Amino acid sequence: MTPPGVTGTGTRAGAAERARLLRDLHRGRRAHDPLVLPGPWDAASARAFEAAGFPALATPSAGIAASLGYEDGATPPGEMFAAVARIVRSVSVPVTADLEGGYGLPPAELVERIRESGAVGVNLEDTDRATGGLKDAGAHAEWLARVRDAAGPELFVNARVDAYLRGGPDPAGEALTRARLYAAAGADCVYPIGAPPSDLPALRSVLGNLSLNALAVPGGPPFAELGRLGADRLTFGNALLLRAVGGLANLAAELRAGHLTG
Repeated sequence: MTPPGVTGTGTRAGAAERARLLRDLHRGRRAHDPLVLPGPWDAASARAFEAAGFPALATPSAGIAASLGYEDGATPPGEMFAAVARIVRSVSVPVTADLEGGYGLPPAELVERIRESGAVGVNLEDTDRATGGLKDAGAHAEWLARVRDAAGPELFVNARVDAYLRGGPDPAGEALTRARLYAAAGADCVYPIGAPPSDLPALRSVLGNLSLNALAVPGGPPFAELGRLGADRLTFGNALLLRAVGGLANLAAELRAGHLTG
């Protein structure tokens, strides 16, 4: 079922074309030239990023949660899918969606819900929200393989590795182990969120032809440097929303002071 209001690029044929484009954008990235994927949290921000010339977008679950009035991880699945659908139908470029851990949905149902939203990529994390720790790596890899089987080639799967977020005695070693498992399960890209830039070359080396996603943070290395270290694509979590909210806070202060600067 196609979401209400989605026409043209919202058709299955249009989705297939956008999926091919998203996949092509990840291929053959030159060193120093990672794919930069801004994270829109609503239709207005998505249109602004598209107008700036970005060829694809990556929704952040934390950013969407904040825009809807929820804590990170607390957005009801229906509201998250609806928010993604609004973003997709507001732009013509491919959109990949952060859907946390998949909301407990069976792989086939999860894939169908993604298709209904119009997204052609998905980011899936390996944190167990019930315990706050990491999911069993082998079991999660098997689940990712079922997602891959259900989706076929028309969904770009980004497997997020949360080893650096959850601590442990050897987060780098844990991230490498999980990267190998998720790559073997059919992920198109692996995302060791929070990995220090110095760890990116080792992660790059275990992925072969697959893409490596790095988190770009305010004050961090330039995008070209992250690319030199091995990152093929860059995402931002909710950092862009926080930057925008900071601008709104300044605007609110101006209004409260009784004036509005140019």
